[in-house]
Amino acid sequence: MGQQQLLLVILVVIVVGVATVVALRVTDSQLKQSNQTKVRYDIQSIAASARGFYLKPDIMGGGDNSFTSFDFSKTSFPKLKISSNGLKTYNENGTYVITSRSNAQFEIQAYPSSDDKYDNDNPLGSTDGSSIKAVIKEDTVEWQ
Repeated sequence: MGQQQLLLVILVVIVVGVATVVALRVTDSQLKQSNQTKVRYDIQSIAASARGFYLKPDIMGGGDNSFTSFDFSKTSFPKLKISSNGLKTYNENGTYVITSRSNAQFEIQAYPSSDDKYDNDNPLGSTDGSSIKAVIKEDTVEWQ
């Protein structure tokens, strides 16, 4: 092979390598954004279940216009496991924690599983890294 052909082969290998690295980074970024979108949908699903709980009379297992006794055991949200106090759960998208509850609202903090600090071996204990916060009220979700 001539010197010119050898240089051309080396150049092609470098270009293909750089293109591969760029494609992997773009894909990783899109996966993280997709996971964060799924977490937001999960929070919306939790909010919908919480509203049903809020409006249901306590004699029927509801909150009777209060969120004070709301926890993840009272939702139809698809979860893999719930903590013993019912305030923490997880699924394939992340970990969800109810951080405060009152009559009129409750706060939830979600930790997406795509975060680099997320502990896949202990998802119920994984509360490091970036998070998404929301305040759920009877008729709104306020993103923090």
